[in-house]
Amino acid sequence: MAAAILSVLAALAAYPVVGTGYGVRSVQQIFMWIALAGSWNLISGLTGYVSFGHVAFFGAGAYAGAILVASAGWPWPLAALAGGAAAVVLAVVIGYPCLRLKGPYFAIAMLGLNEVLRALVSYFEGLTGGGNGLSLPTLDASVPIYYVMGVLAVVVTAMSWLIVTSRFGLRLMTIREDEVAAEAMGIDTFHHKLAALLLSAVGPGVAGALMARDQGYIEPISVFPLAITVTMIVMALFGGKGTVFGPVLGAAALFVAQEIVWARYPYVHPLLFGAIIVGVVLLMPRGVLGLLQQRYRLPRTI
Repeated sequence: MAAAILSVLAALAAYPVVGTGYGVRSVQQIFMWIALAGSWNLISGLTGYVSFGHVAFFGAGAYAGAILVASAGWPWPLAALAGGAAAVVLAVVIGYPCLRLKGPYFAIAMLGLNEVLRALVSYFEGLTGGGNGLSLPTLDASVPIYYVMGVLAVVVTAMSWLIVTSRFGLRLMTIREDEVAAEAMGIDTFHHKLAALLLSAVGPGVAGALMARDQGYIEPISVFPLAITVTMIVMALFGGKGTVFGPVLGAAALFVAQEIVWARYPYVHPLLFGAIIVGVVLLMPRGVLGLLQQRYRLPRTI
């Protein structure tokens, strides 16, 4: 398995040399979705606390990185790291009150976070450009951003593996199965959930900053849409929430399917994702990898 993974990584590393511009951009988008779906999986797949507000971390990273590049002249790699740090700070601020909520109350609170952040960005026009958006200096760095986004996807996936195979991950999954029992066993459930939320915020923050640098222009509508959260959730559910490679499988498969449907039937895309959500919940609640693990007794470390 390790040899197969290394072969895939080597092929992806060499792809910009032989691939088309559209192909490079598409693979870069897959990398981004792997990072987003894998990050969502760290909190929602492992603890069972479903977040509808992860796009807020993506947007916070996008604006933090864009402001540092446009106003402070930071190089985009450092701005991307700062975007991840900004997302972590936001997770700390929102984590303390929201993680004391459970079930649908947590999900609704996280959804409200996204709307609050979008309103704040629109209000502070002097800093963020408000509804007019924020433009960044022109920069042709699509191939370097491709590689950095690929490294981000690998880091998020590796972090998932390290967590799932650790005692920390086992405690998170114990919280998912029965939080009351976890507390009775002496697990500090609140701080474990907070740590998972902080780790899950880094990837979206860095991805948002990289996306802003790559596109050269951002606005509140483009970086805070609920559709981004829904897409990362569907990808994680399709591949298998709580698994390591489920988000990778879900991101790659659904992005390719999405591109095909958009090219041939542009108005069917929402219907397709809605059907996938219903189908996965009803027929494969554990996703593709979860189903394979159950049927063929595959290790949970995949």
